[in-house]
Amino acid sequence: MSSVAQPFAPRRNANRPERKEWNGGGYDHPGIHSVAVNPRNSSDIIVAVSTGGVWHSDDAGASWRLGGKGLYAEYMPPDQRENLVMQDVHRLVRCPAAPEKMWIQHHNGVFHSVDGGARWEDVTAIRPSKFGFAVAVHPREPDTAWFAPAVKDECRIPVDGAMVVARTRDGGKSFETMREGLPQRDAYDLVYRHGLEVDATGERLAMGSTTGHLWISEDAGARWTLVGGNLPPIACVRFG
Repeated sequence: MSSVAQPFAPRRNANRPERKEWNGGGYDHPGIHSVAVNPRNSSDIIVAVSTGGVWHSDDAGASWRLGGKGLYAEYMPPDQRENLVMQDVHRLVRCPAAPEKMWIQHHNGVFHSVDGGARWEDVTAIRPSKFGFAVAVHPREPDTAWFAPAVKDECRIPVDGAMVVARTRDGGKSFETMREGLPQRDAYDLVYRHGLEVDATGERLAMGSTTGHLWISEDAGARWTLVGGNLPPIACVRFG
């Protein structure tokens, strides 16, 4: 059953003091890029900030609490590694059919939660890289998710110049690295946070890159077809 959020009055603690510690993740200013509303309870909202961590609201945004237990930041000094405000979450998604199960593509890894974001587990099986920006989750199968791995920090391009999509179907225990239809040499395509999307069937995916290439997969990512090239940089793709 779904519930509808009731009207509320703004609360004083909606403006959290931790905001002064937020900083730009690749830009001058921090940004809220992921807003994940529980389809079964619209008062349950989770947002991710780059860089500012993961925030939970149980009252449709009237108040917020900092979450993200289990995340870590390799780029911080050891004593700040688990500082929840310092976590650079690149993208957060939750499965529509099982909203307690979520995925994060973090600056330094992939994380999975099965308890509504109360605790995040590090996913280490992904190949060829744990860095990336985008993640998409299957609408009905919460253990199935797709990622677009890349080289981080010094040179943000596909690993070894070969474009791939990594897919897990078992909650991150193992991954398939899918290449068919994607450029396998001299590729400079980076997929931004909202550049990878799956439709309501869970079979069709769209992916756009910074070099203006747009691919479609009709078989859950196993094979890709280029439908447009040399476009302006693509920041977001969506199914209508």
